[in-house]
Amino acid sequence: METANFLNKLGTSDFESWILVNKAFQDYAKREDIMECGFNTNSGYVYIALENGITIASCFGQEVDYIVCDWETGEEFFYETYEEAENYERN
Repeated sequence: METANFLNKLGTSDFESWILVNKAFQDYAKREDIMECGFNTNSGYVYIALENGITIASCFGQEVDYIVCDWETGEEFFYETYEEAENYERN
């Protein structure tokens, strides 16, 4: 992963999002393996996608969202806490 290239593309609020996403990862998911980190230019989300299926994301320096995707339907579910996202995975 070429983190330096992706970080160079971030504006001020995007970099704030990157800090928030990293803090959330450290606080709640640091034992999980990271699948990918990135910046979605279409949505404005900075994210860390985890191997357990949860994505930690933030856009424009706003609070973090925990996103779980149902790969069968393509539907995304947004949660306010990591614990809520983990509980979805267990269903």
